[in-house]
Amino acid sequence: MAENTPPSRTRAVPARGSYRHGDLRRALLEAGLALAAEGGPDAVVLREATRRAGVAPNAAYRHFANREDLLDAVRTAAVAAVAEAMEVRMAQLPVQPDAVAQARARVRAVGAGYLGFARAHTGLFRTAFGGRFALATTPDPAKAGRSGLDPFRHLGAALDALVATGALPQERRPGAEFLAWSTVHGLALLLIDGPLRGLPAEQAEALGGRLLDMVERGL
Repeated sequence: MAENTPPSRTRAVPARGSYRHGDLRRALLEAGLALAAEGGPDAVVLREATRRAGVAPNAAYRHFANREDLLDAVRTAAVAAVAEAMEVRMAQLPVQPDAVAQARARVRAVGAGYLGFARAHTGLFRTAFGGRFALATTPDPAKAGRSGLDPFRHLGAALDALVATGALPQERRPGAEFLAWSTVHGLALLLIDGPLRGLPAEQAEALGGRLLDMVERGL
């Protein structure tokens, strides 16, 4: 389910010539995000971004060395938007009766935020996790949500909370984030690019819930 509107993290793309002095980099980045939302990473083209920002193509090179430089910046912002989608889900969690239930609900919220973003902002999701995406060994604040955590570290923190409550044995914690991520990411790809892409929204939502049950209980 693709959607052409970037998530709330991004502002509207400025109209031609409307950026303020000193904001050209932001205008180009927002244009790149709009392009990614419309068509994924392949749609992020520096010349088109400059056209949307209302400047000559050469003006972009003061801020982005080439198309790949712009795409890296767009990918970074898209990853951060995924983190914020997870945070929205976690903020909506009702208070659970005990710490174990709360920790389990947190894991599910992280996964639900990921799946929901993939379906609602498909172009940005493809941009965030496709192509040259690689996990950084050290956190990058630019890829984090408002909490300071990026999507992968949100998952890790949720799994650590499971361990702290005793719901996940310590010996099963190493590598658990990779197993959970690969499972949820696989369903996301099936829903947006694979044979499940035509599934009705209600059925896709129910399938995602069952998958998260399986992940949470199977760790």
